[in-house]
Amino acid sequence: MSTEVRPAGRGTAGYDLRHHGDAEVRGDGRSLTDLAVNVRAGTPPPWLRERISGALDGLAAYPDGRAAREVVAARHGVAAERVLLTSGAAEAFVLLARALSPRRAVVVHPQFTEPEAALLDAGHRVGRVLLRAEDGFRLRDGAVPEDADLVVIGNPTNPTSVLHPADALLRLARPGRTLVVDEAFIDAVPGEREAVAGLDAPGLVVLRSLTKTWGLAGLRVGYVVAGAKTVRLLERAQPLWPVSSPGLVAVQACLSERARAEAAGFAEAVGADRAGLLAGLARLAPAGVRVYGVPEAPFVLFRVPDGLDVRERLRGHGFAVRRGDTFPGLGPDWLRVAVRDGVTSAAFLAVLEQVLSPAGA
Repeated sequence: MSTEVRPAGRGTAGYDLRHHGDAEVRGDGRSLTDLAVNVRAGTPPPWLRERISGALDGLAAYPDGRAAREVVAARHGVAAERVLLTSGAAEAFVLLARALSPRRAVVVHPQFTEPEAALLDAGHRVGRVLLRAEDGFRLRDGAVPEDADLVVIGNPTNPTSVLHPADALLRLARPGRTLVVDEAFIDAVPGEREAVAGLDAPGLVVLRSLTKTWGLAGLRVGYVVAGAKTVRLLERAQPLWPVSSPGLVAVQACLSERARAEAAGFAEAVGADRAGLLAGLARLAPAGVRVYGVPEAPFVLFRVPDGLDVRERLRGHGFAVRRGDTFPGLGPDWLRVAVRDGVTSAAFLAVLEQVLSPAGA
């Protein structure tokens, strides 16, 4: 493990912290099969579209988030004062950077880069704990500096797809430290195994998103579960009416019993589809393809020689995948691919095999 500290600034050590998967499918990328963005395909489902569209008649009134906040609180067994609704989980990272004054902020990488970018933009110095591929990107005891008073980690982590044990995360919590756990993909894990949202631990802040499972990236809806004092701090840094009326309806719909049952079914299905994708990638090991760790999210990170060139050749064959070299701790030989249905993954694997063959090079 290693930790490096960088001065405030936008993007460090050659990493483009503002690059995200959607950049792969903009412009001429719109015609490609999208394996770069981790949003569930075929969403939002018709019943959810109907619920959201039903909110359009009330757009003349300012949004009132109290009912949605109560629904989130009930879902996690906490008081409503411990919940903050946000314009996507990404807004929560900005609020944390603005509202808190950490002496030593640390982000555990490789992971979603927006937390570090927000901290840097707010003028904070940021340390990096780099988890190693050789360790399966697992978090080991002692990796995080004892004097870190703000720690950010994803679970399951984007892009590594690794799910850290809840007890390993909770061992990071202590008085005087804010522990931020990004659970944006946890509803894609059967039973939300290893989730910590709603648990009582010193300084614990958990972020959730409705974007991934429900295909609501354009609606911008998420929430924070934390201590009441932390929620009040974040709320003071937040603009008025941060979540639209359709967004508030989406919160209530996506946390309903019907939605939770559908999400559970999706989590089981994505596990089966991921197993098929992993088996196909394993068959390409002679060509240098390697997966590290145990993927448990709706995406898989793999290493392949000349990854950036492979990415470009995949685009030429109709597939967009996420480059990995913008994530601290990774380099140009890393690619991330979304888990899709078996037919789509089989088509991707066939093209990848063709690209990696001597004739396809």
